[in-house]
Amino acid sequence: MANVFLYGTLRHAGLLDIVLGHVPEARLRAATLEGHAVSCAKGHGFPLIEARAGATAEGLLLSGVTEDERARLDHYELGFGYHLHSVEVEGQASLVYLPEAGLWQAGEAWSLERWAETDWPHVQYSAAEIMSYLGGAHAADLAWRFAMIGARAHSREMAERNPHPATLRTDMRADAVEILSQKVSHLGFFRTDTYELRHPRYDGTTSEPMQREVFLAADAALVLPYDPVRGKVLLIEQFRMGPLARGDAHPWILEPIAGRIDAGESPEDAAERECMEEAGLSLSKLLPIARCYASPGEVSTYFHMFLGLADLPDESAGLGGLEGEQEDIKSHVVSFERALELVQTEEINIGPLIQMVQWLALNKQRIDALV
Repeated sequence: MANVFLYGTLRHAGLLDIVLGHVPEARLRAATLEGHAVSCAKGHGFPLIEARAGATAEGLLLSGVTEDERARLDHYELGFGYHLHSVEVEGQASLVYLPEAGLWQAGEAWSLERWAETDWPHVQYSAAEIMSYLGGAHAADLAWRFAMIGARAHSREMAERNPHPATLRTDMRADAVEILSQKVSHLGFFRTDTYELRHPRYDGTTSEPMQREVFLAADAALVLPYDPVRGKVLLIEQFRMGPLARGDAHPWILEPIAGRIDAGESPEDAAERECMEEAGLSLSKLLPIARCYASPGEVSTYFHMFLGLADLPDESAGLGGLEGEQEDIKSHVVSFERALELVQTEEINIGPLIQMVQWLALNKQRIDALV
């Protein structure tokens, strides 16, 4: 049985408990690894370790690692491109997970305390999802899914942090639902879960067991760019699978700018990032419109909708999108009156954009007075 030096997020007892399934306190002690330094991976919140003369890495030495613990650690670490290497920790032969050469670049010094405050609230959920695939999906197969796993975890954390009121609707809570079974029925970039459950009924009885499927995605930021000086809005157009699968003759759809909120990202930051990625557009101000579920009977997607004040000359229209995400986006700059007409004729035929245009109609006079 080997010793493993834990230098980063696995020093956090909560994460170690998720990854190992327990916290082996009797086999853990504080230790240092000489000649190494722990830094943030540049552009990310997680740590990396690298050889650095004169530096010292603080961590925990886990002794007597069992085969099951080794398998669980491998499952969690290998997908991130970290592999075990032999080192000496305070005179003891040990192993440490080091990143593949050139995979990540070192940034600023990494702080466990800062990570626990900013990242742990959502990492607890992403780590739990990753570990739930142990024995079912290879760690390497999870690597390309990490962004979506993290985004789903961040969505769950935001849901818990920002609940909606219950003044008219029932105040029954989620813990009143009895989950009889839950399984992953599809795992791709997105995920579908199948539940068997029963829940309290309004008459005080409990429902019969029922099977339900839900499509698990992530929260999204939506922006309708508006130029109050010119009285124009920017709409984007792109091909969509939903209309194609439904049999719609026109699967190219007019939409607001929209995109996934990544792990650790605020809805506002995601909104501004998506405007730049999809339309090369900088915003002067973001105004909240609404927060809502897209289709609560089927999907977990939750929308954070904004009006984005921007300068929209006619040449703002054009082509955009990220090639890495296979986006092919065309933007249109039209008058607000034209946008209203497109809603009335149903050429604009997705709910969020209809809602955003109608919200602007109700609030346009107030917003125009801001400039």
